[in-house]
Amino acid sequence: MSLLLQHTPGVIEAGCDEAGRGCLAGPVVAAAVILPNNFENALLNDSKQLSEKNRNELRSVIEKEALAWKVAFVDHEEIDEINILKASFMAMHRAIDGLKTKPESLLIDGNRFIPYEGINHHCIIKGDGKYLSIAAASILAKTHRDQFMEELHEKFPHYGWFKNKGYPTRQHKTAIAEIGPSPYHRKSFNWKIRQTKLKLK
Repeated sequence: MSLLLQHTPGVIEAGCDEAGRGCLAGPVVAAAVILPNNFENALLNDSKQLSEKNRNELRSVIEKEALAWKVAFVDHEEIDEINILKASFMAMHRAIDGLKTKPESLLIDGNRFIPYEGINHHCIIKGDGKYLSIAAASILAKTHRDQFMEELHEKFPHYGWFKNKGYPTRQHKTAIAEIGPSPYHRKSFNWKIRQTKLKLK
């Protein structure tokens, strides 16, 4: 599927996406990105469809060429307090708060969103594979979160975060079962190795 440039031509749009909702540890991270109207890049796509090398290359391009961008974190403690869905929306709101240019419209990846005061939004299922600004936001959210978890891995190497980034792989769950959770694990999630689905608060 080829990515479209804008949802509404002539309107300043910010694409928004998050990374880390399904993880057992670490923050949920969101990004908001406003791209110039003439932005083009043949590599740009949903972050999940790209190699780590291409994501990191695109991160540099997006951060240099975007009209405005911001990445925001909601940590594991906040996730436990308000639940992961609300935390994802909070991270998006924080990212929008930090944009140096105020958007006139928001393009949200997914089917739900808590409205941001004063700005209309459009929820787009699989939007990171349809619109450039959402794809760009998905790349920034993913790469910034991955970097955070890789740095955290140096302090807590047992969980394999350099590879799984906090997602519930068998290795990760086995490590929790053997040595217990780290201070960065989400207490509202079920870590048991026999569990196949995450249990949310």
